[in-house]
Amino acid sequence: MTKPADKERRRQGPLLKSFNYAFQGLVEAVRHQRNMRIHLVLGLLVLIATIFLNVSRLQLVAVIVSVAFVFITEMINSAIEAVVDMITDEFDPRAKAAKDLAAGAVLIAAINALVVAYLVLADRLTHVSLDLLIVIRRSPAHLTIVALAVVLLAVIALKAFTHRGTPLSGGLPSGHAALAFAAWTAVTFVVAGQPQGILVSFLCFIMAVLVAQTRVESGIHSLLEVFLGALLGAGVTTLLFQLLF
Repeated sequence: MTKPADKERRRQGPLLKSFNYAFQGLVEAVRHQRNMRIHLVLGLLVLIATIFLNVSRLQLVAVIVSVAFVFITEMINSAIEAVVDMITDEFDPRAKAAKDLAAGAVLIAAINALVVAYLVLADRLTHVSLDLLIVIRRSPAHLTIVALAVVLLAVIALKAFTHRGTPLSGGLPSGHAALAFAAWTAVTFVVAGQPQGILVSFLCFIMAVLVAQTRVESGIHSLLEVFLGALLGAGVTTLLFQLLF
């Protein structure tokens, strides 16, 4: 006759094995997935920062949930990739779509975590030095980074709409030309009024033109795609600097 204690141990056995398998999955993800290690380091840094900045309980919950969401989506993405690779070694549009969708989920989770971390930490940093944050937000370097990011997102959106090319290779418009002329426009605004400002702007313009020329000569883009990319980069950057600088 089986004793009640023996039955209880048998019920606990599968449960403990489940926890062991789950923990093993976490270890395998950190051990073999580079992106998981990056997420882990960044998550730890953010959590440590919340300790020193003395965030509220609700803010800490928001940060922890966002970090955990990134970990979860990254592990699901890795699992989907492993299953797809196990099923087929040949190129299949459906397999590619599955991997791309999973990777897109990770990207959304990572962007969400960055936004939450910025909102929480920026709110706490205002008590440290509001003047410092204002200077950073108004700095040309900050505006340049924002402008380049906006241009890149615009390029990706347009290529997704036209269903041609990748973010920085082929399709309409040219991503290289857009970023090159965005950088030239940003430099022009930054050095405006400086003694050698015109010369620096001219040199950056020549470099941007050379970047665009290489895209045409290599056959990756047409002249129209390069021109529209340059127009997009210069136009978006000009708009941002006129509004914020």
